Amino acid sequence: KTAPLGTGMAEHLQKTGIPSGSQDKVSVLDSGPEMAEPQLTVDPVATSNLSVKAPEFYPPGYNQNFNQNFTDSSFEDRCDGYLTLAEYVQDFLNHLTEQPGCFETEIEQFAETLNGWVIADEALQELVELIYQQATSVPNFSYMGARLCNYLSHHLTISPQSGNFRQLLLQRCRTEYENRDEATKGDETTRKQFHAFVLFLAELYLNLEIKGTKGQVTRAEILQEGLRELLNSLFSNPVDSNLICAVKLLKLTGSVLEDAWKEKGKNDMEEMIQRIENVVLDANCSRDVKHMLLKLVELRSSNWGRVHGTTPHAEATPENDPNYFMNEPTFYTSDGVPFTAADPDYQEKYQELLEREDLFPYYEENGADLSGPGELYFDEIDDEMDPEIEEAYEKFCLESEHKRKQ
Repeated sequence: KTAPLGTGMAEHLQKTGIPSGSQDKVSVLDSGPEMAEPQLTVDPVATSNLSVKAPEFYPPGYNQNFNQNFTDSSFEDRCDGYLTLAEYVQDFLNHLTEQPGCFETEIEQFAETLNGWVIADEALQELVELIYQQATSVPNFSYMGARLCNYLSHHLTISPQSGNFRQLLLQRCRTEYENRDEATKGDETTRKQFHAFVLFLAELYLNLEIKGTKGQVTRAEILQEGLRELLNSLFSNPVDSNLICAVKLLKLTGSVLEDAWKEKGKNDMEEMIQRIENVVLDANCSRDVKHMLLKLVELRSSNWGRVHGTTPHAEATPENDPNYFMNEPTFYTSDGVPFTAADPDYQEKYQELLEREDLFPYYEENGADLSGPGELYFDEIDDEMDPEIEEAYEKFCLESEHKRKQ
């Protein structure tokens, strides 16, 4: 530990016989008669009341024994300083929240320690509840919580008759799931807690691996069905917060859910998209949320952003590449209706937009007019296009004209 500021200087003064607390000016010894004037003085040394034995500062909730316990090579010593399983697990969860990068290096040791501690049904139930609460109450921990659950479901050795880790976890999630209709109609706090649960369940669906009898790895099908019902509940009560949660859920799992439903010959995603379109038309949600829903529909129309390559020697066109317009910007008409280059009336709408708004004003950020006579800035601009840009622009105009005539 570092000694408090001024300690070293105080010790030096004591050795030289000068009191460290003196308020008098200390003269430097002269080397001869000629050097008697002027005299150089030194200010008194500032002392500190801090002690070198003072405890270090730690943020609230930080356990000083945590890192030492988790890096100790002795299994018996790892739990020193922890009186209960809850204290040990909660410290690891907080540590993982603050330093998610340590997951790969410390998860194996954590599971090993749990296998030496969790030897009864009650302890396993407590472990499940601690992880569930962390994953649904701490922002941004749902993904890490799902990864943790997946690892423990394969590495915890305890498997009591009441159910193994994964079974107890799904039972805990079912409790919240069964209250979905009441939760979506509840107050702001209730809905916020429910939305955190929904996103955690989505992460579980993506990360929880189940090994089949033949060694194949699959997802939990019960979660797939559960997510569909949760979406139905969210869309049945189309207030802004519920709709935002539904958008997040579909952006996270939409492609995986649609693939899984298609494999079963189901058309569930089409039904979801239809519900979204009905909400945009009828619900009294905010304009921003409606825009989010429209962007989600657009994302799904581009196969959830999964761009498939075209034939190597074929040039991409609107006719042979379904993703041709995927990255085009979205504009809005004077009525607030969105449109892109894929719109048949794109040219007319875009021209109207240009006429309605001056998109390129001749002003700097400080308001100085640059368009006056004699300004070198505009006089020096080269009006000629680069050949490649000119070719691309002509191609764009031809394609737009072709779309317009169709």
